[in-house]
Amino acid sequence: MTHTFHGNSEREDDSVKHVVVLNENAHTHVKNSNVHSVPMTSMVVDVEALERDLRQQVRGEVRFDEGSRGLYTTDASNYRQVPIGVVIPKDKDDVVATVATCRAYNVPVLARGGGTSLAGQCCNVAVVIDMSKYMNGIIEMDAERRRARVQPGIILDHLRQAAEEHHLTFGPDPATHNHCTLGGMIGNNSCGTHALMAGKTSDNIDELEILTYDGLRMRVGKTSDEELERIIGEGGRRGEIYARLKALRDTYADLIRERYPDIPRRVSGFNLDELLPENGFNVAGALVGSESTCAVVLEATTRLVESPPVRTLVVLGYADIYSGCDRIPELLKHHPIGLEGFDDGLISDMRKKGMHPDEIALFPEGRGWLLVEFGGQDKEDAGKQARALVDELRGKEHAPDIKVYADPADQQKIWSVREAALGVTALVPGEKARWAGWEDSAVPPDKLGDYLRDLRKLLDSYQYSASFYGHFGQGCLHTRIDFDLDTHEGIQKFRAFINDAADLVVRYGGSLSGEHGDGQARAEFTTKMFGNELIDAFREFKSIWDPAWKLNPGKMVNAYRVDENLRQGTNYQPLPVRTHFQFPDDGGSFASATLRCVGVGKCRRTEGGTMCPSFMVTREEKDTTRGRARLLFEMLQGDPVTRGWRNDKVKEALDLCLACKGCKGDCPVNVDMATYKAEFLSHYYQGRLRPLTGYSMGLIYWWARLASLMPGLVNFVTHAPVLSGIAKTMGGFAPQRRIPTFAPQTFKQWFQRRGTRNQGGPQVILWPDTFNNYLKPETAMAAVEVLEAAGHQVIVPQRSLCCGRPLYDYGFLDQAKHLLRQILDTLGPQIEAGIPVVALEPSCAAVFRDELKNLFPHDENAKRLSQQTFLLSEFLEQKSKDYQLPRLSQQAVVHGHCHHKAIMKMKDEEAVLSRLGLDFQVLDSGCCGMAGAFGFEKDHYDISIKAGERVLLPAVRKADKDTIIIADGFSCREQIEQTTDRKALHLAEVLQMALRQQQQKISGDYPERQYKRELHSREAQAVPARRGTVLLGAGIMGAIAILAWRLLSQRRLAVKLTK
Repeated sequence: MTHTFHGNSEREDDSVKHVVVLNENAHTHVKNSNVHSVPMTSMVVDVEALERDLRQQVRGEVRFDEGSRGLYTTDASNYRQVPIGVVIPKDKDDVVATVATCRAYNVPVLARGGGTSLAGQCCNVAVVIDMSKYMNGIIEMDAERRRARVQPGIILDHLRQAAEEHHLTFGPDPATHNHCTLGGMIGNNSCGTHALMAGKTSDNIDELEILTYDGLRMRVGKTSDEELERIIGEGGRRGEIYARLKALRDTYADLIRERYPDIPRRVSGFNLDELLPENGFNVAGALVGSESTCAVVLEATTRLVESPPVRTLVVLGYADIYSGCDRIPELLKHHPIGLEGFDDGLISDMRKKGMHPDEIALFPEGRGWLLVEFGGQDKEDAGKQARALVDELRGKEHAPDIKVYADPADQQKIWSVREAALGVTALVPGEKARWAGWEDSAVPPDKLGDYLRDLRKLLDSYQYSASFYGHFGQGCLHTRIDFDLDTHEGIQKFRAFINDAADLVVRYGGSLSGEHGDGQARAEFTTKMFGNELIDAFREFKSIWDPAWKLNPGKMVNAYRVDENLRQGTNYQPLPVRTHFQFPDDGGSFASATLRCVGVGKCRRTEGGTMCPSFMVTREEKDTTRGRARLLFEMLQGDPVTRGWRNDKVKEALDLCLACKGCKGDCPVNVDMATYKAEFLSHYYQGRLRPLTGYSMGLIYWWARLASLMPGLVNFVTHAPVLSGIAKTMGGFAPQRRIPTFAPQTFKQWFQRRGTRNQGGPQVILWPDTFNNYLKPETAMAAVEVLEAAGHQVIVPQRSLCCGRPLYDYGFLDQAKHLLRQILDTLGPQIEAGIPVVALEPSCAAVFRDELKNLFPHDENAKRLSQQTFLLSEFLEQKSKDYQLPRLSQQAVVHGHCHHKAIMKMKDEEAVLSRLGLDFQVLDSGCCGMAGAFGFEKDHYDISIKAGERVLLPAVRKADKDTIIIADGFSCREQIEQTTDRKALHLAEVLQMALRQQQQKISGDYPERQYKRELHSREAQAVPARRGTVLLGAGIMGAIAILAWRLLSQRRLAVKLTK
């Protein structure tokens, strides 16, 4: 059953004229796929009418625009199909109305959760129902019965967190646990690490409320013989379904028992075994794993299991992964609650990407590792189980290297390595991209070692490369393989390999899928595993529930071939574009950069890490890194997203990107959306006016230079009650924001009068960024004092220079490149001499460490400057390690700047704070929400505040008043100062404070205020004298405003200000 979708993509209103739905056994033909369409009778559907009717019937959101359709073209698989439209329901009634309306138009439906499926289950030519935004709550938690009633869009970790309050948990926990939805887990029959303890999702569902395509709404679960006969006797559609299911069971019962592999991880095929008498005719269990092909889940009642409160983790290092897997049966005798493994290929991939170095250092020696976890009621209980295993292993010949971890923090570090495997192995520097396709096979655990050996031989015979990892305690293997999915020969080879791999796993008595499901990736080959008769039973099972074959058609049964609907394929020809950034890590190709995203969906986390702050607020797919990358990919495809760089839907998706670079650090494939956004905006605004904020804040470097001529006058005009409002309106500022105050004396003016010291000492260039030069010079002054105390001669460039960071936010890339070229030319001799550069503003350091190399990949001085640039903490740790830092006995709360966390990491910052003697807490606060100019903008104010209120601002308000608040980013400090009663300090200021306090704690509340008072008493006395020229200041600012407006209207401002 397949569908062909035709849309008029050139229409200005982004609407679609019609859809052609082919009859049974046809294949969908979409752009960039290797599909052979079967000519069949077709039916034309008026999509505009469908959309109109859905809007009338649904209270939630109905989206048929090209951008929304582009967002849902794929999942985490190799496949791509353009949906007809998207519905985001508010509640069950919306889902019922959506299905009813689609049924009236004979249109397919696909219910979807987090969109992280790896086999193509979550993409189809259908109306997609996204449950994740609104239908994500817990309806009831019954701790006594160990049950929870939940909506299908709930994120697994949210359910687990609620259950943990009662010392319970939902057992299955895939690596995507912090962003996958329970509805998606039900669709795939997901498992995870602790399925060893609790079983698959099908083992943990008590009851489902479901909706069929023909409109039947009912609850299903286990069914006694008496209840079964009663339901059948009542007749109706429900009775018909149960009668046919009973007949299906009776017909195929013996064959099911014979052909279904008796292994822990059989996920391929429908769960017809759940209908057997010995399994209680469990209709809910039979529907779990049906991948939205039989019914839509409206609600689930889950079973909860006891969560061992204390864990001990035993890490075993073997000579290779094969010998480690040979030992799995004896390890299982000790009844661990988790048993995972991976080979040295995974560790090698991480090292090449510079990921998890501290975590990897915790592992024992070896080239293959097993993680064996024990749970207990207390530390002694869990430790005793672990010691029993360790004692037994150490008494054997060829014992593995062993490390035991009882500290939860260390355990989390170990698990972070395992959980990162999926994304890490996808894209490794210097190697071919690796793809899903044969990433989820499973065999009996006692045969896993031999299976891996034979699979490695098969991979070698095809000249494929892959790392091995997975849930080895249950015989489930995950891997990504460097298939060529672009050329005809490569795709033929890919298909041949999947065929041979399916034969191999069947010979071992295994399953094609151990938890990811069949979808499109494996369904074609399930006949090898089950035989023709059971495949007929699968067709019948599908028909019982969905006689029209309109629920997620072409998946699991009567499926598309493995080489159809490929996201790339032989016809993949992205639009050729010329870019400012050179994308050296992507072969110089922006198209290749958009392919980095493999759909893992880590950017859909609602808490933890930095990526993606806007999604954490809006819960919109378009506000994820994945969604934005997908739209850029579709933009280069030209269908359904049209008009290339001028597309407003792409612009809209990028609008709430805070350019925090959280994705550069958090995303396992290092998608750099901040760079993609800057590139897109540079083309989008070509020949167009930018918004007011683009000129008021994007060009802050030049405005600051002008303001420094009369800072007192400028400050009066921008802060006087009436004039301030005018200034904010003209600049596009949010009226709730305070415009930052310009300092009466710039840092460079101060330094020029003061002069350099420590002549003859090792030289260091202190970078005078715009913010710490014109607005907060005290930060740079403090840094001078600290660096000189460490014995260095501080040098400050005499020429006015800027890295151009604010320009990137508005796509001023020509101007940004011009400023960087100035820096390379001006500082050329110092760069070549190897003099280090200390940057105080993390975003400026990130330009030199990241964007500079991307814009000038072949410039040797650009490479040198990138390598010679340090944050203050990095410099003190790496270049002044012998300097004895002063001590400061104080408590502190630390917020890391997004660019700091993404590019430089916080390790050195924390090391310096520890050497200072501070008792500090580094907040897992993500982005502060200010993000440079973002939070000052009128249209972004609400998102900015919500992002800050998620973690950072409440933590600052909660901190004791004698606690120091540390934030190195200027915008972070502004957000804190403008929304709380506290002022945050830069690390340089904290170090200066320590130097002056001489190991004494600052007594009293608000230590930053005392520090600032002592530091700036003279400046405070000078302020009244500067306010005597109010009218002159207003006149000057008015003249500047008129001049600016004229320049804006003539589109010459950016050019003139760069000269």
